[in-house]
Amino acid sequence: MNITWILCKRELRSYFSTPIAYVFIVVFLLISGMATFYIGNFFGRGQADLVPFFNFHPWLYMIFIPAISMRLWAEERKSGTIELLFTLPITTWQAIYAKYLAALIFTGITLTLTFPLWVAVNYLGHPDNGVIIAGYIGSLLMAGAFLAIGAAISALTKNQVVAFVLTLVVCLFMNLLGFSMVIDQVRSFMPSMMYETLRSFSFLTNFDTISRGLLDFRSIIYFATLIVFSLFANAVIIETKKAD
Repeated sequence: MNITWILCKRELRSYFSTPIAYVFIVVFLLISGMATFYIGNFFGRGQADLVPFFNFHPWLYMIFIPAISMRLWAEERKSGTIELLFTLPITTWQAIYAKYLAALIFTGITLTLTFPLWVAVNYLGHPDNGVIIAGYIGSLLMAGAFLAIGAAISALTKNQVVAFVLTLVVCLFMNLLGFSMVIDQVRSFMPSMMYETLRSFSFLTNFDTISRGLLDFRSIIYFATLIVFSLFANAVIIETKKAD
């Protein structure tokens, strides 16, 4: 566990060793604010809550999370440092946990910096803070799922751009499974049971449930299962590449 944490801290420091991390955080905060107050018509709605803020998270993460995850393994493979990494007294799973945890902590820091929005809605009105807390929990769970998928895809290639595009495509698909304009078309020719099953696999569907203040056990299990499965796939890919 100590080795995992040491590697995690090394990975986390690497994020802040270049201006890219700071640019990422600033751009994310700016777009989140614009999406909440302008695109989400915060003032026109006449309600003091963060519904517009959370509604855009699945789409923001679809772009920003692949930008974080694309470097996790692709950079190691391209530079050849992955071989050096595994000469250390560390297992594949420890390396995976460390890299994933560092990326999740970085994402969590970025999400925490949106706290002024929470302060603003409390200043402007009397929101249900329990719902807002649930929204943040759901957002971090969803970000974790995006990251786990991105990490597995990053292990497949040495090219960070390819990893970014593939992760974006997969995450877009996972979002569209619950997007009303798409799913309503599918509903017209698909049996209701199959339709509901397909919809239940969407990030949008599960995140929407939590962001409304309902910490549904099924949605939590969905994200947790997706994270575990993706990390397992990550381990299989790494072990396969090591054997080549």
